[in-house]
Amino acid sequence: KFGVFPFQSSCDKDVILNILSVLTDLLSLGTGRRIHYVISKGGSEALLQALATAARSEPPDHGTLLPLLRLLARVGQRDRKFGLKVQKAEATDVILSLTRRNLGHHLHLTHCLWVLRVCASNVTTGTILGINGAMELLFKVITPYSKRHIRTVSHDCQTGKSSIQPFLSFSESNSRRAVNRGYLGELLRLYQDWHRNDVSNNYICIRRGLLLCLKYITNIQLGRETFLGCRGMEILFTSVQDCLSCKNLDAIITTATHILRKCYPKEHLPVVTVRSSYSFHLPGNDKAEPPCEGSEGKWLKGDCESEGEEEDEKDLDNEDVESKEEDYDLETDVNKLKSRPVLDRPEEELGQYEAMCPELSQNFQELEFESEEKKSLEDRTENLPCAPSHFIPSATSVKHPSCRWRNQSVTEMGPDPGEQDFKVSRQSWRKKEECKWDHTDEKRDIAKEAQDTDYCEEEDPARSHVLSLCPLPKDAAWYKKLFDPHCEASINPSPGGRLESSDIVRNLLEKHQGDIPFHSPRFYAARAKCVKSIPGYRDLAFPDFWGHQPPPYSRPVLERKHGVQRDKVLDDIRRLIQPGDVIGRTVFDLDDPSNSSPGAPDCLAFFSKFESGNLRKAIQVREFEYDLIMNADVNSNQHHQWFYFQVRNMKSAVPYRFNIINCEKFNSQFNYGMQLVMYSVKEALQGRSRWVRAGQEICYYKNHYRCSAAAGGGVRGRFYYTLTFSIKFPHKDDVCYLAYHYPYTYSTMMSHLDILEQNRNPKKVYWRQQTLCQTLGGNPCPLLTITAMPESKNRDDLEQFCNRPYVFLTARVHPGESNASWVMKGTLEFLVSSDPIADLLRKCFIFKVVPMLNPDGVINGNHRCSLSGDDLNRQWLTPNSWLHPTIYHAKGLLYYLRSIGRAPLVFCDYHGHSQKKNVFLYGCSIKETLWQAGCMVDTAVVTEDVGYRTLPKILDKVAPAFVMNSCSFLVEKSRESTARVVVWKEMGVLRSYTMESTYCSCSHGLYRVSKSFT
Repeated sequence: KFGVFPFQSSCDKDVILNILSVLTDLLSLGTGRRIHYVISKGGSEALLQALATAARSEPPDHGTLLPLLRLLARVGQRDRKFGLKVQKAEATDVILSLTRRNLGHHLHLTHCLWVLRVCASNVTTGTILGINGAMELLFKVITPYSKRHIRTVSHDCQTGKSSIQPFLSFSESNSRRAVNRGYLGELLRLYQDWHRNDVSNNYICIRRGLLLCLKYITNIQLGRETFLGCRGMEILFTSVQDCLSCKNLDAIITTATHILRKCYPKEHLPVVTVRSSYSFHLPGNDKAEPPCEGSEGKWLKGDCESEGEEEDEKDLDNEDVESKEEDYDLETDVNKLKSRPVLDRPEEELGQYEAMCPELSQNFQELEFESEEKKSLEDRTENLPCAPSHFIPSATSVKHPSCRWRNQSVTEMGPDPGEQDFKVSRQSWRKKEECKWDHTDEKRDIAKEAQDTDYCEEEDPARSHVLSLCPLPKDAAWYKKLFDPHCEASINPSPGGRLESSDIVRNLLEKHQGDIPFHSPRFYAARAKCVKSIPGYRDLAFPDFWGHQPPPYSRPVLERKHGVQRDKVLDDIRRLIQPGDVIGRTVFDLDDPSNSSPGAPDCLAFFSKFESGNLRKAIQVREFEYDLIMNADVNSNQHHQWFYFQVRNMKSAVPYRFNIINCEKFNSQFNYGMQLVMYSVKEALQGRSRWVRAGQEICYYKNHYRCSAAAGGGVRGRFYYTLTFSIKFPHKDDVCYLAYHYPYTYSTMMSHLDILEQNRNPKKVYWRQQTLCQTLGGNPCPLLTITAMPESKNRDDLEQFCNRPYVFLTARVHPGESNASWVMKGTLEFLVSSDPIADLLRKCFIFKVVPMLNPDGVINGNHRCSLSGDDLNRQWLTPNSWLHPTIYHAKGLLYYLRSIGRAPLVFCDYHGHSQKKNVFLYGCSIKETLWQAGCMVDTAVVTEDVGYRTLPKILDKVAPAFVMNSCSFLVEKSRESTARVVVWKEMGVLRSYTMESTYCSCSHGLYRVSKSFT
């Protein structure tokens, strides 16, 4: 143990050298504990004092100084207060003086540089050294390429880091000093010189050290501006191109790419405003939306000042970030966790929800009458698509008889008469004054409309096509009329100016094989007519109308090719370096259709004005490359993630690159093997009607577009991200649809409920479909009640029927999470099926189901919000009956069930997770929350039923996609207004869950690396 270092008390050089030798040997072996022990006993101070004493001798005794400097460098790396100790010992001038004296001696200089590097790790010390001339001194060390200076520069950069870097990375003032004195331009020239002369790649560490210096200087705005003025973009871009062919230069390429991305001039999105193209006037809100200046308003000072952070090519693992943030967000107030808030509405209001529980007052003496009425309704709809019997099979397809349908038209894409497309026209919806309707009458109307041979005519003109849908050659005339934009001459308008197209739809429906389970084009179109949307959709997307089947195979996740993100980023930078290669033609613009030029030769045509569609703008960048911009959620300026659009006029076997440039999430499953989905009309008409995973060279990364604080609602410099992918379309002149995930529209859900109701076994399945409420947009939000019919009419069976516990299920509160609807679809099909387990569940429970909590958001192509611009899953705490009607009434129904002593046994809200794999649950637990937060738990005060873990454990055993280890039962402050937490806290539902299902694949179990979940 060394309590005292006798450097000052001894003047004997041999004694000092022996002590230094012993210390060096001791600290070179073992763990860092020895160094920390020396530091705790004042070792750093003693070494600094010995250095000052040795440096004062004339001439300096390098035999003593060199081991001293080595020890200082080693100890200083572990001493967090080393910089302050250097200042206190007044050793900064001593170290700088030694460095100046040894500029011509590379071995002595190297030891001085080691200590300077450690000193500069302290911001204050580094700044003082910079003021005293350390920057000028260090830039003398880095010289142009020459064999004479290679040893000195190599020793300084032997680890790929120069001694200048700590001065630049820890002190902005030093970076500004370097810029103001012209060192940035000098660094660029030095790097260019070393890059040009190091043809054998022997000095990669020196070249990377120079790049790291540039990276730290460009952390500040002044550095980036100077870098651009010195043609730094062109210099580094050229050097990177020279390095791409050599794998050994990945470190240089990565560092140079970081600098290029950081210094790329920040731009606004090429849109009029970041606010949604659609707006909805909210009830009680007389304030008009503020006009937007220019594209997005002016940059505010500091909007781009956060560019200094290093962004690795390997994207951050979002799960780790979430877990770190989660601990700081946990609710640790036991009183808040245990308290049950008061009712958020007058108690007398709860009486209205009695009508939504008909199963509690059902008069089963009238079952015979109901059966006769049901039979009459079935007789009226016997020609409609239905299952072969009333029993819904669990794994067999539903065959639909062929049908005829007249006067249904195929319309154009948009207002431009030159545009041509394949979409089924829909009747414009009419405003209804009633807030509620009788479901039975509505059901009969839908059935009548689907069966009716005289369909409503459209007011707008539509193109007429006569086509035959038997197996067709590629050059079939109907293909040309359907997909060729130059076929107008073959179309004969009707005398009134309307183009008749009933033959197309009639032939389509006659050729529909009816092999898609639980889907009918006629039911879908009948339901779609009644949908109310802000744009007033007149067209149906073909995949939703025609239907689709799951692919008969599973596919592994996409393997990410090494360097694909780097290559895409360099392509983006090439636009700045070589602007002459950029076409910059707008081919689709939702805000201003007259601004688009879809008729250009060799140019794709886009369209998105259909239910759940989302594409705002398409810009042709190069011949086969397009920038795409998504629309924000209605009444919002954010939530750009969901996309669903149509593209046509393509060439086959040609890779088209698409860049969606205004995504907002900082990470995505697209970086981990996920692909988008594509639907080909030609494939569907040839009997392969299915969404397929598509896209190669997929990556997701931060781009150079920014949203100013003024346009972003005060959010400073909001970043945007690019999702880029390449697709080779299978057919020429096809019509294809691309989507973020498998679309599931509101009309799909409503028609699916119609078919389920028609095909259930009424003797075994109790089914009631009611309207929970009308949405803001005037669309009904359905509420389902599913259970088993009572065994008989005797009192015991009826009492058992009424006393079954409730299970409350909801889904699709976030419109972009379409996988939640597919999971709900499977749930409903199973619950009404003839499967013995389903029959047992119906006999044990009453299922209350709200299959779509946010119909308006789904209809209008939103990603997260409703028409109010609010995230409905953050409104459960205090929902507004006008702005959030579905949440308000769903919560009211839960309140009512609790008030009559029938609170649900289980509540589960279905969601989709865009950044995690597998299926898992979020629940609520007081004890687990307190334990995770590190709080002491008094078991006498906090008692808790652990039954909330029962269902997850069961699912972990029986469901291959479910992973218990991904589940969490923590209560976060930021989640206190979600359905899961509110139902747990206010309704007292112990088993209140959010179920998350991945967009892409499983990492565990039977479905590992498979992606065919929905």
